Amino acid sequence: MTEQPSTAGGLETPLEPSPLDLSGRTALVTGAAGGIGRACTLRLAAAGATVRAVDRDEGGLAELTGQAAGLRGAVVPQVLDLTDLDAAERAAAGVDVLVNNAGIQLVRPVHEFPPDVFHTVLTVMLEAPFRLIRGALPHMYEQGWGRIVNVSSVHGLRASAFKSAYVSAKHGLEGLSKTVALEGAPHGVTSNCVNPGYVRTPLVEKQITDQAAVHGIPEDRVVSEILLRDTAVKRLIEPAEVAEAVAFLCGPAAATVTGSSYVMDGGWTAH
Repeated sequence: MTEQPSTAGGLETPLEPSPLDLSGRTALVTGAAGGIGRACTLRLAAAGATVRAVDRDEGGLAELTGQAAGLRGAVVPQVLDLTDLDAAERAAAGVDVLVNNAGIQLVRPVHEFPPDVFHTVLTVMLEAPFRLIRGALPHMYEQGWGRIVNVSSVHGLRASAFKSAYVSAKHGLEGLSKTVALEGAPHGVTSNCVNPGYVRTPLVEKQITDQAAVHGIPEDRVVSEILLRDTAVKRLIEPAEVAEAVAFLCGPAAATVTGSSYVMDGGWTAH
């Protein structure tokens, strides 16, 4: 007689794979006009969500809205500067899924890093996510379900020279995400980070010139010699790949995944 595995304390039947269905859910994605944010917005809308697409780039939001035509869900553009922290908190009220993605970057040595830019980076990439989460949690707690996905980075786990503000913000975001995971668990709310390496986005493309200047090499050598130097998979990550990781964390198979950092860095942190 074949012994059957015990299901005591677990699922009576195994989960059946199913496509992500966010019909009736409202999501908010920051930095939605381009790159990872745009890919996440389109992915969640394709799953049926109504997505509040937040960005300060009005033209980019208009383009995104056109791309979303015909998807199961809807994209609702909202022009917002995340340095307006009160407005950011208000924007998150009533959402079921929150994707904190917006980011900015400047590559400079610490002794040359402009203090005002350091302040702005921390405001947009750490304080604004805190305020957005703060605005979203009451509704999530009330209904007993919520998904918070923070687009962190391999720089939330590792440092690189010349990126003091970005690395500080991402390390802080990791701690914030874990704290929210512990507080949200009794209320059915999960909080996780997605940690990509270098993604093919305008943010990465714009820093190539800075990296070339700081390291004293031609721009055409930056990707292979600087950006991908420590990765085993020698290519940039595509935004759609990150969006799939975000979608997984919003789905039923990830109901017990919380307080985690989902690393997709081409083997960078394997060293």
